[in-house]
Amino acid sequence: MSDSTVISNTRLAKQFHALSNQNRLLIMQWLVDPTAHFEPQVDGDLVEDGVCVGRIVDKIELSQPTVTSHMKILADVGLVSAKKIKNWVFYKPEPAALRQLQVGVTALDGKLK
Repeated sequence: MSDSTVISNTRLAKQFHALSNQNRLLIMQWLVDPTAHFEPQVDGDLVEDGVCVGRIVDKIELSQPTVTSHMKILADVGLVSAKKIKNWVFYKPEPAALRQLQVGVTALDGKLK
């Protein structure tokens, strides 16, 4: 196994582990289609800038520190990026990372008989 495969597999494992939490998985589902799950925001465009952490807190009904912790985990593995606008942090999905996950799952499917 090449070094790049090991790095890729390690990153994929970390991303899958981050998504193994039902709250983080739900948040990611919302973030990939923000206009279907959130009302327009005063500051920041849902698609271009991401979703305000306050909107995520309101929707998921968890505390702000808990949601921030979940978002940090998703950001640390590259699944989301953060952008500060005024006093708020906005999160949006990283398409390249999501495509990488999809390729990883497709590779597994290709090995099934």
